[in-house]
Amino acid sequence: MSTLIDILSQPAILVALIALIGLAAQRKNLSDTMKGTTKTFVGFLVISAGAGILQTALTPFGAMFQEAFNVSGVVPNNEAIVALALTEFGTNTALIMFFGMVVNVLIARFTRFKYIFLTGHHTLYMACMLAVIMAVAGFNTFGLIAAGSVALGIIMTLSPAILQPFMRQLTGNDNVALGHFSAVGYALSGLVGKLFKGSKENSTENINFPKGLGFLRDSTVSIALTMVVMYVIVALFAGPTFIEAELSAGTNFLVFSLIQAGSFAAGVFIILSGVRLVLAEIVPAFKGISTKLVPNAKPALDVPIIFPFAPNAVLIGFFASFVGGIVSMVIMIFTGGVIILPGVVPHFFTGAAAGVFGNATGGYKGAVAGAFVNGIIISFLPVFLMPVLGDLGFANTTFSDADFGIGGIFFGTLANYAGPIAIVISLIVILALMAIPSRKNKTEEKADKKVI
Repeated sequence: MSTLIDILSQPAILVALIALIGLAAQRKNLSDTMKGTTKTFVGFLVISAGAGILQTALTPFGAMFQEAFNVSGVVPNNEAIVALALTEFGTNTALIMFFGMVVNVLIARFTRFKYIFLTGHHTLYMACMLAVIMAVAGFNTFGLIAAGSVALGIIMTLSPAILQPFMRQLTGNDNVALGHFSAVGYALSGLVGKLFKGSKENSTENINFPKGLGFLRDSTVSIALTMVVMYVIVALFAGPTFIEAELSAGTNFLVFSLIQAGSFAAGVFIILSGVRLVLAEIVPAFKGISTKLVPNAKPALDVPIIFPFAPNAVLIGFFASFVGGIVSMVIMIFTGGVIILPGVVPHFFTGAAAGVFGNATGGYKGAVAGAFVNGIIISFLPVFLMPVLGDLGFANTTFSDADFGIGGIFFGTLANYAGPIAIVISLIVILALMAIPSRKNKTEEKADKKVI
């Protein structure tokens, strides 16, 4: 079972297999098949390496922030909460994950929602949360796996679907979808951006710097310098004693801060390189899947795929989302109850994406406002999610991204009020609604013509 989890939760292996199947379905020669499969595999490993560097650089920043401002509370982190939950729900999680992926493909095949979710680790996290909620709801083993799998397949399909109008606007085509369980936050950011009626002229990517600051046009330089300022300020508040004793293994606290800031910029650079490599291979390869198995299917890929469309918005979105998290934390401190601390890693990845979508619809004002709203959403949703997680809700961490909160609260609330039967009825109703055919709107028709 652990082997199944390992295979299905690794995006590099999963997407490489998809690429292999797609190229084989198109009857590509051996050379092209090996090239496309290998580049897809390596590209995802490059993205994972960049993400790992980012997380390594951001983790000490979170500890420094807590020490600097003397706050304590719950830190939302998907990896941490899943690690705790898998000790008890590992088998059920693996089975829900596998059959949930099957349900996702079946929905894509037989309904108008043509999205195949390919972000393996997020699928694992959602499967784990659903295993916990279905257990708390009172399902027996078979019912738990069945209900959890159907719920996962639905979420894997609807999450990219609600975001696709914004993806079309961002990318200019309908070739790829976003597979990251914070779609509600991203969609709201796009809607907030529309309030500013932005255009390309006021995009974050067209910010006019004075000639003497022209070097800031290079996103790697601007990200590195901005993070240096941010790290050093927090380091000064945290103090050298704490940093050198707890985080830097004796390295001077300012030197340590500079290295972490530079590592952050390096991680972003690596991610952008990996994204370009993957998109060049996976989209053509996926046409084989679309043609043979699921006509017109779109691959829903991990969140870094959108970063190259607006690198400046990535950084602006992170800051705005983090500020939203700080504002939310202050409100919680004054109102009492659970305090959700701003997790740097979730605020970076979801805030960056929210900034990109906000920028696409409302320029730099949309990027700031949309990402700020995202920061508030991923701060308050965990407060309402924790009670439906049973004993796991008492852990010092919880799920972070918006879709986890929405999905968990929805199914958990149904279970609290009417038990398993309410969940079963809701799943049947949702599937029935998804099965209703619908005429394409003009935007989708134009997008399809571009694809053709």
